[in-house]
Amino acid sequence: KGPSAGGPYTWGGHMDAIRDALTVFGPWRVSTHLIVGLGETEREAVEFIQRMADMSVLTGLFAFTPIKGTRLQGLGRPSLQSYRRIQLAHTLVYRGLSSLSRMSFDPTGRITDFGVDEETLLSLVFSGEPFMTKGCPDCNRPFYNENPGGPMYNYPYRPSKQEALREARMMGLLDDAA
Repeated sequence: KGPSAGGPYTWGGHMDAIRDALTVFGPWRVSTHLIVGLGETEREAVEFIQRMADMSVLTGLFAFTPIKGTRLQGLGRPSLQSYRRIQLAHTLVYRGLSSLSRMSFDPTGRITDFGVDEETLLSLVFSGEPFMTKGCPDCNRPFYNENPGGPMYNYPYRPSKQEALREARMMGLLDDAA
């Protein structure tokens, strides 16, 4: 949407609009969306999430979905593993259980430690909450970036314990024996 696409939007303009909205509507009554899968690292995604949380702005998460006929139709979707790690980091930040400064990242920007003990991390994972739709409050588009054939990037319901277990294994938080 920005200058490289011939549009008028800039990050600075977006941030100005968020600050202006905060002065009108107040803390936690402003939201923005983060589309994951446009070339950012997990660290960059978490930096944005943390910045928004520090400003008392809600962040909705979307997985990039290529649309036929657009300039980005050939771009792939983000890896599900990466998206799940960002979803988990998002929940930890917004619930005040961790922060960017407590997390660790490898040289490529991949999350390697969420900055919480294993019990807290697994309890949150098994609750299923991190993997649920994170749009605007009361979002009425639960399948906003899903393909009918899957995979499910955002669950429009609380995932079952079995589904949460599958996500934990896929992210490498548990071995196959668990």
